Amino acid sequence: MWEQKRILIVDDDQDFAESLGCFLEANGFTVSRARDGSEGVRLAKTDPPDLILMDIIMNERTEGFFTIREIRRDPSLGNVPIFVLSSFCTRLPDFEIPSSGGWLSHDMFFAKPVDLKHLLEKIRQRMGEQSEVHDVA
Repeated sequence: MWEQKRILIVDDDQDFAESLGCFLEANGFTVSRARDGSEGVRLAKTDPPDLILMDIIMNERTEGFFTIREIRRDPSLGNVPIFVLSSFCTRLPDFEIPSSGGWLSHDMFFAKPVDLKHLLEKIRQRMGEQSEVHDVA
């Protein structure tokens, strides 16, 4: 068995964050949840995750953008992969292309509603892990 990895979910939709978190926990991850960007930054700094799942539109329309920018500015968090999960940004051209700089530095994009098995596959690929998917009952 591999070392349990930590994932931080930053999303103001509590139902979505809870169901996603339960799915990831059932598949061997330790999950923490933040309801907004400032809580996400605080949690990331106090207990750095191995990966962050970030919503874009939360309490404010552009909150996720500024949260990612703040996380990337922190030297201890700058290399933590950030996967964006959003329904809004599907309309932006080339948003699915990862960006290491510019206005939104992210590693991967997933449109909501998220295909959980595909997301899990990409998380495991990023972390270099392989194992079967466990559905949440």
